[in-house]
Amino acid sequence: EVQLVESGGGLVQAGGSLRLSCAASGFTVVDAPIGWFRQAPGKEREGVSCVGGREGSTYYTDSVKARFTASRDNAKNTVYLEMNGLKPEDTAVYYCARLNGIYCLTYGSLEEVQHWGKGTQVTVSS
Repeated sequence: EVQLVESGGGLVQAGGSLRLSCAASGFTVVDAPIGWFRQAPGKEREGVSCVGGREGSTYYTDSVKARFTASRDNAKNTVYLEMNGLKPEDTAVYYCARLNGIYCLTYGSLEEVQHWGKGTQVTVSS
């Protein structure tokens, strides 16, 4: 059974940092792209970043480039999202998801999602 479990969310002041983890089971993260998505109150869920299978190429939406870094630990079968320079507009529930195929097409689109995690709340205070 495929499972994705996010952790690492919390409350942080603007300018602060958090590292989210996405622990996968039931498949190997080397063999699949893993997307990070977020959904702010009253807004649609949006793609944030993608870590591709195999060599692990990464992609980011423009609003998080140079602030967020996605990575992967193959031994732990876990994907991470390091978030620096957080802004109040980054406040959202963050989800990881297994995407179709092996490689990322972009930073992640809802149509590519095979399996969702349950999410972790990130709140950035001003």
